[in-house]
Amino acid sequence: MLRLGLTGGIGAGKSTVAKRLAEHGAVVVDSDKLAREVVEPGTEGLAALVEAFGTEILAGDGSLDRPALAAKAFRDEESRQLLNSITHPRIGARTAELVAQVPADGILVHDVPLLVEANYMPNYHLVLVVGAPEETRVKRLVELRGMAEEDARARIATQATDEQRRAAADIWLDNGGTEDVVLAEVDRLWADRLVPFEANIRLRRPRKPAGAVISPYDEEWPLQARRALARIRQVAGERAERADHIGSTAVPGLPAKDVVDLQLTVSTLDDVDAFADELSDAGFVRAEGEWWDHPQDGGEKWPKRFHYGADPGRPVNLHVRSRETPAWRLALLFPAWLRENPAEREAYAEVKRALAAELKGDETIDAYAERKQAWVDEAFKRAEAWAAATSWTP
Repeated sequence: MLRLGLTGGIGAGKSTVAKRLAEHGAVVVDSDKLAREVVEPGTEGLAALVEAFGTEILAGDGSLDRPALAAKAFRDEESRQLLNSITHPRIGARTAELVAQVPADGILVHDVPLLVEANYMPNYHLVLVVGAPEETRVKRLVELRGMAEEDARARIATQATDEQRRAAADIWLDNGGTEDVVLAEVDRLWADRLVPFEANIRLRRPRKPAGAVISPYDEEWPLQARRALARIRQVAGERAERADHIGSTAVPGLPAKDVVDLQLTVSTLDDVDAFADELSDAGFVRAEGEWWDHPQDGGEKWPKRFHYGADPGRPVNLHVRSRETPAWRLALLFPAWLRENPAEREAYAEVKRALAAELKGDETIDAYAERKQAWVDEAFKRAEAWAAATSWTP
């Protein structure tokens, strides 16, 4: 099952996106809808609220008077926590019931308005944010929901900013224009990314390695790495020692293949073998066969594990290394050295550009990696000298 977190500011129009995804076959779980369901008349949730806050929170027909509840529940932190202790477990239980009904090959869309504010992003394979200009959102709230303009702007001001949402978004859909435009974007997203992503996870299908194509440095690479690392850390927990962004995409200004390299460091490889399936289920599919790093001293190979990112829209390599070999440290040293030494960074960039031009059209990466290895081996010697002179530690 692929889990997609859907969010967006009030008035952005995420319900339009959710409806279209449901038409394609996604199972949509709307957290706002569930929040209303668990306190409907006759429910245990409503009875618990009345017991906690009094009958004054009921409307004449016995339903919940939400403004009256808000006046009591949000007057202080203790009251707010009491409200959450009643509603959140019930919403969570109902959510779990619905999620359990999603088929193994299904795509779950969890519609959570405050997903970014609550920092729920690592719970999903992807986070989809629906955005629109503030003035467009205000106009929608006034014209379609009957809100006063002042109230609309106040509601928008209490939520996450566009900058915060963009940092959390694996996918950003601009819904500031006509509906047909955003619906076409959803259609492409479903066919080109969501459906193959789900299949890649379920079938444990590795991504085809990219060829020797070098891209200019992309400011999005660190943000993409940060989001992926949060998901990896959520799976690994205390079973891993650290997780880091490594490789060329971790060096500002350095051109690189458009593949984000990450490293998970564990005590022993047996440790990660115990949760390899969990990593695969989270979207980082373990590669079959034996994997290793070439030692700088020419000795025996250093074993490691390797996982492919299953997301077709964001190629990721996850290298899992143990403390039992020096490879984990060297993988951190190399980008740190390049970041602090612009001349070495530019020299490496020239090597990469030259090889990419020479090997243009080569669909494999093997020749590219082998040809640059001599320069890298010598560079590691300089990096080690720098580390010793600066007392660098990972």
